[in-house]
Amino acid sequence: MAVFWSNFIYLLITLSLTANDADSTKYEPNWASIDSRPLPLWYDEGKIGIFIHWGVFSVPSYGSEWFWYHWQGPQPFPSVVDFMKKNYKPDFTYADFAKEFSVQEGLFNPDHWAEIFNASGARYIVQVTKHHEGFTSWPSKYSFNWNAMDVGPKRDLVGEVSAAIHKYPNLRYGIYHSLFEWFNPLYLQDSRNNFKTQDFVFDKTLPELYELVNTYKPDIVWSDGCNGPDDYWNSTHFLAWLYNESPVKDTVVTNDRWGNSALCHHGGFLTCKDHYNPGTLQKRKFENAMKLDGKSWGFRRDTKLEDVISIEKLLQNIAQTISCNGNILINVGPTKDGTIAPIYEERLRQMGSWLGVNGEAVYKSRPWTFQNDTVTSNVWYTQREDLKAVYAFLFTWPSGNLTLGAPQATEQTMISLLGYPEALGFSSQGPQGIIVHTPNIPFSKMPCQWMWVLKITNPAN
Repeated sequence: MAVFWSNFIYLLITLSLTANDADSTKYEPNWASIDSRPLPLWYDEGKIGIFIHWGVFSVPSYGSEWFWYHWQGPQPFPSVVDFMKKNYKPDFTYADFAKEFSVQEGLFNPDHWAEIFNASGARYIVQVTKHHEGFTSWPSKYSFNWNAMDVGPKRDLVGEVSAAIHKYPNLRYGIYHSLFEWFNPLYLQDSRNNFKTQDFVFDKTLPELYELVNTYKPDIVWSDGCNGPDDYWNSTHFLAWLYNESPVKDTVVTNDRWGNSALCHHGGFLTCKDHYNPGTLQKRKFENAMKLDGKSWGFRRDTKLEDVISIEKLLQNIAQTISCNGNILINVGPTKDGTIAPIYEERLRQMGSWLGVNGEAVYKSRPWTFQNDTVTSNVWYTQREDLKAVYAFLFTWPSGNLTLGAPQATEQTMISLLGYPEALGFSSQGPQGIIVHTPNIPFSKMPCQWMWVLKITNPAN
């Protein structure tokens, strides 16, 4: 009997300690607690993601994904209004575009999308599941007759894309979801009430978010459209559930767009604004959400070649972003039929070929003591502590020897060019700095065609 009571008491103590440990990991519905949650390691190590802007706005594919608002919002764009007058009947509505969101068989192939994204070297995908127009790309119970199953494609686009992405072990799937909707009567009513009522939040926004997370189990919840205070959106309560109880509580990451006051201050990683690339080291993890088409996140039929970012500039954006403690989210806008234009596919595959040579300096890297060089411009740095190496990203190939003012050499220091089989010679430049003896390599034998990376092993700093 004594043994029984001893074991019983031990069990109670163990259960009590376990409960206390579990309670200590619970996140409370306030920003101090939410912000204390560490980012899952996979996100920081992955560095590069792909954004997919695809919805009813892909049908007119003119101007931008804000087409509806620019047509019928409070301050219409004359160019968009004129476009509609010239091409559509007077009684045509934006809802009529949904019927043309065809996603045609033989053209839309989610497995082909996933193959392109995997070949790009990206480590995660964020799909726009609902933009500010309110159309849901999954068969939501909370968006009757304004979702991809009821009208248009007549299929679950979120389900199909996420399933294709999950076939690749290197890729993680995430969802973008707009909190507000331009013309939703419930939202407009709450707005007129100075956000003192929350009918739209509890009838529409939050049910959709719970539905998305429970159904598709995304590793990223990328919120947007945070017009209104965060307490109106009930953001901290949703995030506490997401981090404590959801099916992805241990792996999910979130951004900062959970209310006007949360932007650039609270949440998971910070986005602050579109194309956020501060150029200096940031204490908190940030994400540079940028687009391949400089004028639109969605597909545009009137895109010109000069509107599309060059591969050189894209790679430079990557180097600058990760040097400063950021990830980069690179947007592509598919057509209404479900195809990715060849120019965007080319950019993604070019990026993948470059990462195939230089990925060592990108994945799992950390910011170094210096972000860019103190002497030679257009040289940016990362480091890999596990490999005892610093990496210098060269935007242009030097015509002669290369002087670097930031690194300091030791007797154990070695310098190499990623993808090149021979070590590079160098000499010290005073108390700090080195001169790299760059070889005269024919362009046809260069390890890559754009932005070369030097590996500096065992530097003093």
